Amino acid sequence: MKLADNKATLSFSNGSPSVELPVYQGTIGPDVVDIRKLYAQTGMFTYDPGFLSTASCQSSITYIDGDKGELLYRGYPIEQLATKCDYLDTCYLLLNGELPGAGQRDDFHKLVLKHTMVNEQMQFFLRGFRRDAHPMAVLTGLVGALSAFYHDSTDINNPEHRHIAAIRLISKMPTLVAMAYKYGKGEPYMYPKNDLSYSGNFLRMMFGTPCEEYQVNPVIERAMDRIFILHADHEQNASTSTVRLCGSSGTNPFAAIAAGVACLWGPAHGGANEAALNMLEHLQANGGIAKVGEFMEQVKDKNSGVRLMGFGHRVYKNYDPRAKLMQETTNEVLQALGLENDPLFALAKKLEQIALEDDYFVQRKLYPNVDFYSGIVQRAIGIPVNLFTGIFALARTVGWIAQLNEMISDPEYKIGRPRQLFVGSPRRDVPELAQR
Repeated sequence: MKLADNKATLSFSNGSPSVELPVYQGTIGPDVVDIRKLYAQTGMFTYDPGFLSTASCQSSITYIDGDKGELLYRGYPIEQLATKCDYLDTCYLLLNGELPGAGQRDDFHKLVLKHTMVNEQMQFFLRGFRRDAHPMAVLTGLVGALSAFYHDSTDINNPEHRHIAAIRLISKMPTLVAMAYKYGKGEPYMYPKNDLSYSGNFLRMMFGTPCEEYQVNPVIERAMDRIFILHADHEQNASTSTVRLCGSSGTNPFAAIAAGVACLWGPAHGGANEAALNMLEHLQANGGIAKVGEFMEQVKDKNSGVRLMGFGHRVYKNYDPRAKLMQETTNEVLQALGLENDPLFALAKKLEQIALEDDYFVQRKLYPNVDFYSGIVQRAIGIPVNLFTGIFALARTVGWIAQLNEMISDPEYKIGRPRQLFVGSPRRDVPELAQR
């Protein structure tokens, strides 16, 4: 972060003196106006609901150019990482700032895969949940409980503790997600196997049983790995901001990540792929492709209450680069499983075609986002709809940790404390009971 050549001048129409504010430049992206001393100088705060125009931190992890449809992890385009690296390479990059060399790669893979088992007591903790509990309710509890089982790495201000907690979280999240799934099904838990890849191990824990040896399908394994890479981080979104805000109080890393899991559960954030698949299934049950045109006309009618899920994005005003990669992956998976004629996928392609050709959607830049295809590919793999957000949480854990580490290491970091525009009653006295 460096000072720009120019400064911002804030002037007031009521005759108050003007205020000069510093302007900072990042490596790429918009400049920022530094308003930290605004209150001291003017007695005023800025008003920005949802923080849509506020940079809450400086970061060197992830960069999004929504107009170009560009996503960079530590400077590397997501398209290159998704085709040339695996998820654990991406984890190493996000945590350390650079891609691993051959020796570093082997060491990191071994380190993560060596810590995939969870404390056996976690099984008994899990039994306290109802069998029909939502997996995200279970996962929020399990992740938060890790601090009770691994209390030797809970000092967020200790770099070594944060490193140990990071490896534990990345290693154990697939095991916890698979345990939550198996518990709901009433099937026995599958212990991890360290000779499998990160994604292959997860698939075996999810879909294997003690009755027979589980063979990992390499196409599904690669698809799962790509899903993880595409969801690993996404700048200062709601759940990442939650993790940072939670961590700013000095709470332990496990609690901060559990807060991120809870935030991700919201349908406007991590539940978007579930909503997109539900929309497709509803449309398929009510006429399928023959009714697509009619459905899209309803979407354009603001009074219909019909929403097009999986299209458009808060940040991307161009095609979501993750969506292109996810579409390729969906094609590969459906072909490998003999589902290329899957009616839901045909329906999805028809919706996309209309959205890319219809002026209404083109002008509003409502392109398909990553959630549009990720629901279809996860459904094909056999992952139930209510576990989609759990997969998202698993993948995003490394991003949350990287962001948390960056915040704690930033000498400018402070406990998060947004201000407000108060619109309630001014000061008043409590009347006696008889006068109320």
